[in-house]
Amino acid sequence: MLVYEYLSGGGWSDYGDEAAADELLPLGLSMRDAMVADLMHVHDCSVSAATCVPVNTLPARAAPLRPLAGESAFAFVARQSALHDLVWLVAPETDGLLARFQRTVGDARWLGCSAEAITLAAGKQGTLAHLAAHGVPTPLAFEHAPDIARWVVKPDDGAGGVATQVHTSRAAALADQAGRAQAGAAVTLEPWIEGEALSLSLLCSGQNAEMLSVNRQRIAIDAHGRLCFEGVTVDALGRDDPRTRPLAELARQVARAIPGLQGFAGIDLVWHPQRGPVVIEVNPRVTCAYVGLSAALGRNLAAELLASRLHGHHPDRELARGHA
Repeated sequence: MLVYEYLSGGGWSDYGDEAAADELLPLGLSMRDAMVADLMHVHDCSVSAATCVPVNTLPARAAPLRPLAGESAFAFVARQSALHDLVWLVAPETDGLLARFQRTVGDARWLGCSAEAITLAAGKQGTLAHLAAHGVPTPLAFEHAPDIARWVVKPDDGAGGVATQVHTSRAAALADQAGRAQAGAAVTLEPWIEGEALSLSLLCSGQNAEMLSVNRQRIAIDAHGRLCFEGVTVDALGRDDPRTRPLAELARQVARAIPGLQGFAGIDLVWHPQRGPVVIEVNPRVTCAYVGLSAALGRNLAAELLASRLHGHHPDRELARGHA
């Protein structure tokens, strides 16, 4: 099985925004290494992983693979996917990267969400409109709310908190949006939803979703309004928290609205003090919350994902020889 994380596998030097690449690379490495570590405990599963960055953190026993000189990320993935039974891949949705990798690998070998789900979730505005049409609460419901004090401008297909700016007036936000659009950037402007920043980790199969955990996102806004993603606390809400049940139902609602969600996926949301959960975006791939999650739950999630993919039923945890 091939594990490929875009930035650490060769995309780091190709990524258009050098500052963004530097910001996202440590997150990419941590996801790749967590995925590989889980797979190493799966019976009869040999693991290869792409590595290209100077620092090699790859767990022992995983076969490291490197692109040929001058080989593009897509050519490398196409060549290696033909040599592996399955490909588990993480890449930003930015510029259609994740969707293009899905098409490169093809459905037969792809472990993850469908091309349609990836394409939909890649556009933040389109995702929110789609979810709102299916009755899912989103920031669109707050556009004319009198108590909105802040507005956020961000790339429509961005990853992490890169190039995300919070403004204290709509006029300033509109000016920021217009300036970026003039420079050719696809950006979205939304009401900033006040409340607790959370994320959901999901195990999706068919049009159903098991909510694995509710995670707390650590987000900071500096003096200039720039948003910084500072990490995630995995499995932060206890099962007896009153928010757990409505969040699990929200996860199922999103899975019904986006049928192609498959395997591991994430939902970013804010718990508004009065209105409850408000979905900000959907991540059709492994997210930072995967890191440490198998250990936290006492389940080998990679084994479950593989079993679900290979046998088409809810995963059998006995595939795992041990916990990651």
